[in-house]
Amino acid sequence: MVSIEARGLRKTFGKTVALDGVDLTVQQGRIVGLIGPNGAGKSTALNAILGLTRCEGELKVLGCDPWAQRDRLMTEVCFIADVAVLPRWMRVSQALAYVDGVHPRFDRAKAERFLDRTTIKRTSRIRELSKGMVTQLHLALVMAVDARLLVLDEPTLGLDLIYRKSFYDSLLNDYFDGDRTIVVSTHQVEEIEHILTDVVFINRGRIVLDCSMEAFETRYAELAAAPEHVDFARALKPIHERQLFGRTYLIFDGVDRDRLAALGEVRTPSLVDLFVATMSPPNAQTGRAE
Repeated sequence: MVSIEARGLRKTFGKTVALDGVDLTVQQGRIVGLIGPNGAGKSTALNAILGLTRCEGELKVLGCDPWAQRDRLMTEVCFIADVAVLPRWMRVSQALAYVDGVHPRFDRAKAERFLDRTTIKRTSRIRELSKGMVTQLHLALVMAVDARLLVLDEPTLGLDLIYRKSFYDSLLNDYFDGDRTIVVSTHQVEEIEHILTDVVFINRGRIVLDCSMEAFETRYAELAAAPEHVDFARALKPIHERQLFGRTYLIFDGVDRDRLAALGEVRTPSLVDLFVATMSPPNAQTGRAE
């Protein structure tokens, strides 16, 4: 079953092209990382999926037109933005009671269990909480909703390292069940790499990479070339090259690993390394992408 299907998705703001013919298919039960630099079109894409902005082209989310059928869609979708907007006068207990009263798929007991892992008091008003605590409360409320699609936009912004790790552990252990679909956009790529099933790179409104993590691990290779083999390695047309501590590192797309192993040490690049390689301009000083 397909959770998200986009064909020729285009959105402009005046003369600025935010999305430029985006084609994207997200299958049910996948965890997709949407990664791109600032201004790449990530937020516009997420807003389109959530029915917050209308685009040219075709878009179906859980079988619905997110713009025309948003009320229906929102019973099946949860969204965590980079800024948690909650009424500052409300007490934590009142926030729990409110969501319990308005959302038919909210599991208050699950939200309580999330909060039990924090230092947040039920009697505290939201204005008395730190930024990190407000984010924790927001996460507890949203992750306790039994949604088919969870959209995360910088979900752990403002949280310390320990809670960020705890959040992603909870996402896998307490929320994701193999049927739900998760789309997460973040700049902290290294923190989500281990949970992703698929990765999508977007730049200047266009999808520049869309592959499963299984394909990523077999398709891309990074070579730490032996000094005497650097020219031979360059002849294999790497997509990126960088110098580090006097060594030459090259990233290849689709080149046989056994062939590379004869030229130096081979490993799978991190998503961060591949992201830099993909986004670097041709013949930039830090790379040799052509």
